[in-house]
Amino acid sequence: MSTIAKLKNQGLISQITSEDIDLDNLSYTFYAGFDPTADSLHVGHLFVLMMMKRLQDLGHTPIAVVGGATGMIGDPSGKSKERNLLDEEQIAHNVACVRVQIEKFIDLKSSGRLVNNMDWMKEFSLIPFLRDVGKNFRLSEMIAKESVQKRLDSEEGISFTEFTYQILQSYDFLHLYETYGCNLQIGGSDQWGNITAGTDLIRRKTGGSAFGITFPLIQGANGQKFGKTEQGTVWLDEKRTSPYQFYQFFLQTEDSLAVQYLRYFTLLSDSDIEQLEQDLKERPEARTAQKALALDITKRVHGEVLAQKAIEASQILFGAEITQMDDASLSGIFSDVPSLVQQRNILDSGELSLLDVLVEAKLVPSKGQGRQRIKGGGIYINNKRVDDENLKLGPNNLVTESTMVLRAGKKNYCLIRFN
Repeated sequence: MSTIAKLKNQGLISQITSEDIDLDNLSYTFYAGFDPTADSLHVGHLFVLMMMKRLQDLGHTPIAVVGGATGMIGDPSGKSKERNLLDEEQIAHNVACVRVQIEKFIDLKSSGRLVNNMDWMKEFSLIPFLRDVGKNFRLSEMIAKESVQKRLDSEEGISFTEFTYQILQSYDFLHLYETYGCNLQIGGSDQWGNITAGTDLIRRKTGGSAFGITFPLIQGANGQKFGKTEQGTVWLDEKRTSPYQFYQFFLQTEDSLAVQYLRYFTLLSDSDIEQLEQDLKERPEARTAQKALALDITKRVHGEVLAQKAIEASQILFGAEITQMDDASLSGIFSDVPSLVQQRNILDSGELSLLDVLVEAKLVPSKGQGRQRIKGGGIYINNKRVDDENLKLGPNNLVTESTMVLRAGKKNYCLIRFN
């Protein structure tokens, strides 16, 4: 079975511009674009990044185009309203940050490269661009693009600025074709109109052939755009989304989507995925498929050490004893947990009563209730059961430089912070 046929069978390909695409016997230089509208990519970019990784592993040459120019315009594809425009300084900062993340997926030191379309777009002035590039586009064809039609029919409408985006992206393809021999563009299915506009421009300007492949857009089980949660976007930057929160996002994948996500976001073998699928059917409560998914992609994005810390953090919420941690990791795990601030000198004095803190933290309604809960084995410090109802808290009870975790029962937590 050809690679294209296999990818189609696995649900990894949405559209191709030609049945002549042969990933097994022909050599392609391919590109995918990333508009640097933020200083981090998010999990919505992972599918394209993983497909770039797959194609490079097959021997094809990747080019990651960071849109320093197009990012200042905004792509209307898949958008219900126009983006806020960024200035050059912010774009340059975002480009530098995004490069670091892309390098975790494709090898830019051997065959791959990363380029910024501002490097060639900045040489253009309006009249030459309209004369040399714009004349190759027909207004009727541009308006007919699905992404444009959706915006034209919306209340927001579409500005001339965004309307020209497909011309700029098409020129990117032409420039890469002429400069690097790039003959294949890949992207999400919402990019189909932009990709085919690029292949048409190459044909009209050079008489050559170029191709496109798109991938399905991913949604969660609730139909929500992939990567969006109640808390917001799930980012690849650990400062925006902690490795723990990143790991949890994939760990919470619905059973109905877990196997497909394994195909989308990992390079696990067919046999390994089939085994995980069987485990999911036989023991869904074990969440073996979700754990494999979360570990694999967290390791790729954040590295082995932080991935293991994310696993340990997840185990903490199921009652594992908390040992020495840092404040940032603890805050990530217990981001939604109430906290109580106490004076550090009181802790150091050795006179701080556990019962007083339990009442102040509202984990128990009274000291009497607190004593009963301790006798019944229902009070924990750092997930370790407390058996002394007269316990005085001290620095030895801290699990980070300044924090301890109190728990009453199975789920009622409070972070006690000492300043």
